[in-house]
Amino acid sequence: MKSAIYVRVSTKGQSTDRQVAELQRVCGSDAEIFREVASGGKGRSDRPVFDELLKSVTQRSIKRVCVWSVDRLGRSLTDLLATLETLKASGASLYIHSQAIDTETPSGKMMFSLLGVFSEFERSIIRARVQSGVDNARSKGIRLGRPPVDTKTVDRVKALRSEGLSQVAIGQKVGLSQAKISQLLRLE
Repeated sequence: MKSAIYVRVSTKGQSTDRQVAELQRVCGSDAEIFREVASGGKGRSDRPVFDELLKSVTQRSIKRVCVWSVDRLGRSLTDLLATLETLKASGASLYIHSQAIDTETPSGKMMFSLLGVFSEFERSIIRARVQSGVDNARSKGIRLGRPPVDTKTVDRVKALRSEGLSQVAIGQKVGLSQAKISQLLRLE
């Protein structure tokens, strides 16, 4: 089983050596090491090494991820739960040294499952809150979504099309996307 060690520090003056040494003892000296200097508050898109690790997990070339502590994965509950979901969906296990969580053990699997339950619960709560806000806005007559394209622009789009211009060229002239131009022309 191919293991990976992910170590992260927040600033360049800090060292990952202690994390690596201890995790190699537990996860194996042949584990691939992913080192990063980045804030834990940043999401996956702002942490390229972490993103590379999760891509390897998704491609199933990594089957076990070992980290020093849960805060090395991230400090945002939303990001942490997304990471756990990626690992679970890819069939990868997770070992968190400081919290003694190993999803290869029965208690670790239970913790992993509980985190999944909490993740689903959080998504449901957020969905209900968003829907409540949308319903409230609509009841007050607030229009949601992008504003409609004014009739002057629609007339110009039609005129440019009748001149034989492509949808892309029309979009560039009037400042709309090709998809929006296509939608407006379908409404004719």
